[in-house]
Amino acid sequence: MAAFKRSDLADLNVFFTIARRGSFVDAANELGLTASALSHTMKKLEDRLEVRLLNRTNRSVALTAAGSDLMQSLAQGFEAIGHGLNALEGHRKAPVGRLRLNIPHDAGRLLILPVLDRFLSRFPQVHLDLVMDDRMLDIVAEGFDAGIRFGATVPQDMIAIPLTGALRWVVVGAPAYLDKHGRPTSPAELMQHRCIQMRIGDDSVYPWELGDGERQVRIEGPGPLRLNASDMAIGTAVAGLGLAYCLEMRVREELRSGALEVVMPQWASSDEPLVMYYPSRRQTPPALRQLIELIRADQGLS
Repeated sequence: MAAFKRSDLADLNVFFTIARRGSFVDAANELGLTASALSHTMKKLEDRLEVRLLNRTNRSVALTAAGSDLMQSLAQGFEAIGHGLNALEGHRKAPVGRLRLNIPHDAGRLLILPVLDRFLSRFPQVHLDLVMDDRMLDIVAEGFDAGIRFGATVPQDMIAIPLTGALRWVVVGAPAYLDKHGRPTSPAELMQHRCIQMRIGDDSVYPWELGDGERQVRIEGPGPLRLNASDMAIGTAVAGLGLAYCLEMRVREELRSGALEVVMPQWASSDEPLVMYYPSRRQTPPALRQLIELIRADQGLS
């Protein structure tokens, strides 16, 4: 290429995004363009370079040898550009712009709500767009800057920052229910109780994982209720309609007030923390860094 034109950087970014995502459709979603527009851009770029960069069919996209070499060079170049732009954030008085997050309902209640007033007061130029969704989805394809999920569920190609310590899962029940039906002392005894089942984001029923390590058992206890919201499950447990399985931190107030009590505390289970995750190839938005720091400090991790 004899000369570098202003449009070349945008076209190279299109190529880089297609190569990274391995799909015209996914790249189009990320860039906010149509797949046909990306195809047209790639044709012009290849014609201008006089080199084929991609082998594509209706079902797949693969790099040619030349495309692979260009991809590696661009990765270094775009990373350097990203670091340079990111360094400019230090000259700003405060983060600005939109920060769009996808988070489960419990994370919104437990992690975002306690710090929300402080965050908005400190960074009034940030527009925080929160989408509450318990389904696991592709945050890049759906246009999110980041998401919150349990650590074990996050794709391995994402950066994941712990927002909590290890989480403790417990079985809880209302004193009135336990006085009437008895207090189980082992997983086997749960089969004689009303167990409030939970349907999670992928529409499967979440099993109760009791205990840790080799002694851990997984059960789906019997019961007349199956719900897809923890608020409802905890509410029905408080009402004395059965036993619920949930995060201990989610029912701190109910335990403190005596509305619920932990059943079989020796069978509580530890699991991975809630994490903030985002694409590894993107620079972390300043507003996201500040929000992560606030949450971690609130959870005693900073």
